[in-house]
Amino acid sequence: MATLIDRHRVQELVGKGAQLVEVLPANEYAEDHLPGAISIPLSHVDQQSASSLDPNQQVIVYCWDSA
Repeated sequence: MATLIDRHRVQELVGKGAQLVEVLPANEYAEDHLPGAISIPLSHVDQQSASSLDPNQQVIVYCWDSA
């Protein structure tokens, strides 16, 4: 279930082993991304890309939107 969390909670969860996934386009990820984040562009999220994640750890998904 998706839940909005603040940056302090992100840091806490990542410190406990959560996986941080940025779904920004690849060029935006290359330009700037959160430390330790994995890049899986939203247009590439599918069963194959999800299989690269550890199913035993929480996943935090991040996407910046200026709108």
